[in-house]
Formats: sequence, C-alpha cells, structure tokens
Amino acid sequence: MFSKWPIRIKLFVGLGLLVVMVAILSSSGLYTTYAYRDLVKSLGWRVSELPLAAEVSSHVSNLRVYLSELRGLRASPLPDVGDDLAPVRVRMVREQFRGELEETEQSLSEYRKHVEQTETAGFGMADQQPERDVVHKIEGALAGIHDIENDRSWIFDDDKVGRLDVELDHLQVLAAELPSHLHAKLGGFAAEVRGQYRTLIVGTWLASITAALVFALFVRLFYRWIFRPLGILIQGSREVACGNFAYRIHMDTHDEIAELAEAMNDMTRRFQEIRDDLDRQVQQRTKQVVRNEQLASVGFLAAGVAHKINNPLASIAMCAESLEGRFREVLDADAAGNAAAEPSRSEQCAVITNYLKMIQGEAFRCKEITEKLLDFSRMGQAKRQDTDLGELVQGVIDMIGHLGKYQRKHIEFVRGKAVVAPVNGQEIKQVVLNLLTNALDSTDDEGTVRIELGAHDDLAELSVTDDGCGMEPGVLEHVFEPFFTRRRAGQGTGLGLSITHRIVADHGGGIEAQSAGPGQGAVFRVRLPLAPTQSDIRNRSQAA
Repeated sequence: MFSKWPIRIKLFVGLGLLVVMVAILSSSGLYTTYAYRDLVKSLGWRVSELPLAAEVSSHVSNLRVYLSELRGLRASPLPDVGDDLAPVRVRMVREQFRGELEETEQSLSEYRKHVEQTETAGFGMADQQPERDVVHKIEGALAGIHDIENDRSWIFDDDKVGRLDVELDHLQVLAAELPSHLHAKLGGFAAEVRGQYRTLIVGTWLASITAALVFALFVRLFYRWIFRPLGILIQGSREVACGNFAYRIHMDTHDEIAELAEAMNDMTRRFQEIRDDLDRQVQQRTKQVVRNEQLASVGFLAAGVAHKINNPLASIAMCAESLEGRFREVLDADAAGNAAAEPSRSEQCAVITNYLKMIQGEAFRCKEITEKLLDFSRMGQAKRQDTDLGELVQGVIDMIGHLGKYQRKHIEFVRGKAVVAPVNGQEIKQVVLNLLTNALDSTDDEGTVRIELGAHDDLAELSVTDDGCGMEPGVLEHVFEPFFTRRRAGQGTGLGLSITHRIVADHGGGIEAQSAGPGQGAVFRVRLPLAPTQSDIRNRSQAA
C-alpha cells in the first residue's frame, strides 16, 4: 500500500518522522533542563533563608548579652534617684538594647518577606507554614518585649527584668527553631530529588530510544522509497549507456520514480527499435552499394570480355562459312553421281569434322567466359559456407586474364595447401577483384602482381603485392575511406577499398595496407578467421 503513495507524500511522511524525532528529543531535553533549573533555583532560594535566620538568631543573642550587661550594672550601688539621674552607662546599654531590638524586628521582617516570596514563586519545598508559625511566635515574643521595654524604668523593676529574661529565652529558642525546619526539609528533599532525577534519567533514556527507533524507521523508509529506487534507476541508466539496449528497469513502487523508470524503458525501447531499423537500413544500403560495385565490376569485366569473345566468335563464323561451302560441294558431287569423287568426299568429310570440332571448342570457350561472368555477377543469398579460398582466388584471376588491358601485366598466384574458411563466396570474390584490379592499375606494363594464400594461427591470410607506384603515409591513412581514390588514371569512385574493408570486417577479419613509399609498390593483407565467429553462429541459429 505504501509503495503506491506519491513520492511527495513519502517525503512528507519522512519529514513528519523527523519532526516527531526532534520533538521527542527537544521536549526531553527541555524538560530535563527546566527541572534542573527549578531545582537549582529552589535550593538557592531556600538556602538564602539561612543567613536571614542566622541574623535573627544573632540579634536575639545580642539582646540577651545586653540584658545580662544591664543586670550587671544593676548589681552595682546606685543613688536613689529618678531615671534622669541614672548613670550614663546604664542609659547607653539600654539604648543599645533598644536599637538591637529594632534590628531584630527588621531582620525578622526581611525573613518574613522572603518566606512570602518563596510561597508566591512556587519553588520546590515551598511549604513555609512551619516557618510562618515560628515567625508569628517570634513576633508575639517581640511584642511582649516591646511592652516591657516601653516602660523606661523597667531596668529597675526586678519583675520586668525577669519577665524580659524569660521572653528572651523563649525568643532564643524560637530563633534557633527557624533553620531547623529548613534543615529537615533539605534532608527530605534529597530523597525527593533522587527520585526525580531517576525518573528524569529513565524518561531521557526512553525518549532517546524512541527517537532512535523513529530515526531507524525514517532511514529504512527513506532507503526503500528513495535510495533503493534511485540506485536501480542509476544502474539501469548505466546499463543503457553501456549499449545494453535490451535492459529494462523494474520497480516495485508506483511513484514518480517508477514513472521515470517506465519512461526510460519506453525511451530505450523506442531507441532500440530506431537503432534496429537503422541497422537494417544500413545493411540494405551496404548490400546495395556492394551490389552496385559488383555490377560496376561486371560491367568493367564485360567490356574486356566482349573483346575477348570476338576472337572465338570470328573463328566460329569463319568455320561456319567454310562448312557451308564444303557442304555445297559435297551435295553437288552427289547430284552428279561422279564415282571418281569418292576420294575427294573423304577429304571433305575430314575437313568438315575438323571445322565442327573448332566450332564446338570455340563455342564452349565462349560459354565458359560468359558463365564465369554470370557467376561473378550472381549475388545469391548472404550465406556463409566453407569455401576453398584457393579456387575462389583462381577463378577471379581467370576472369581478369580475359581483360585486354591487363594482357601485358603478370599475375603470380602462390598457394600452398588448401585453405577452407566459412565465408560468403560472392563477397570475397568482390574483395579479391577489388584488390587485384587496384594492384594491376598501380603497375606499369610488364609489371607483376603477386598473390599469396596461406593459413597462420587459425587465420586465413591473403596478401596482394605489386611493384607499382606505391603510396605515401598520408594516403595510407585514408586509403580505406569512402570516395578516396589515388588511381593514376583518375578513374574510380573511391568505394572499392571501402567496401572491401566493410566486407572483411563483417566476416570478423581485418585488412591492412603497407607501402615503403612512392614508387616502391604496396602490399594489402587480408586475414579471415578459419572458424565461425560468434556473429556467424548467431546468424545461423537465427536462420535455423
């Protein structure tokens, strides 16, 4: 089902998985960070209460010191006078006591504000009810001390001094109780924080594992939906680029990449059809060119053969006329009934027999010449079969021998044991004819063209050597190109050697030209495989 989704939907799904993964990791990290920040703030805020509580306790201790000092001053003898006549030392200590009492109230006020702010902020350990209760008790004790202290003669009243001493003792106990609540909470807070950070660790691990699973799912889906189809598409493109046009890309998805693969398959299929059609057209055009060249060669041979046939035809005509006269004489002798003509009749019969043999021989000679010409011009089927190359070359030499323009040039054919190769006889005849006429045209009168045929390393080797005009290095580079010709007479289309090269290449062989330079002749070597090539085997299997 997922494979049928469009690729944009798959990308949105992948993007959603990434967003989920980032959200899980971000929320886990943010929650842990904020929890740690609240913990630090809570500890910092609550710990800041300790200096305030210590300050309150210090002021209460100072009040007890001042009260003890006043008691010491009261124990010394004093005049029985009013307050205005009290010693200066007593009044100074009393003022110090009063100032310390005000500072105690101010410190307690700051502590109370801190407690209220802690409850308002809502930090951990924000339950300040025990501290607020202690603060109220301290405020009540301070109020009682104020009542006693407002009477300026309290220092001379033993009852008030005693009550003040009791209040200060109580106040000291309350002041010492303030940090005890915080200490108790800190002791319990350690266990609470331990449970919290364990929970956070477990939550962080779960979030990380979940994010890893989401990421693994994302990677797997991205590989199946994107990377794998792209890899198949690239591999298919490389196969097609290497010339394997029969290769087809197969996708198990139904998205845009699959549509692209199908479009590439259609393009490759159409390209293969166009290429096959072009190959067929090239083969047809090549066959037509070879056929045209062969017909041109036939015309070239026919022009020479026509002159060659004139001689046997003239002999046949002369013999026919002589026979006609001889027959008339024999018939006239028979009509006269002359018995003395018997010896003359026997002589006439011998002459007639001789003329008939001459007519028969010359007729067969004409027949042989025309049969060779017809055999050379017959294309036949493009079928390769085992052929004796020696007989094939000899047949072409015999055809060339009838041409009058080459009568003053010599052809030497050197052949060893029989060389049989799977070739198309008509096409190889065209190769031999092109090479032989090209060599003869390059030589002067009384020149020699040497043809050698042999077999080496599973290859049939045919070399055509002439002692003619030779070729320059620049001509050797272009000698097998179409329409390139350097014939001395300025004749020819320049297709002979090009067609020869094409025919030899189609047979799985090779051809090369060598020349030592102008005026030093040239050598053309043709190599053909003695065993069928893979293309031959494939053609035979297709034909079968």
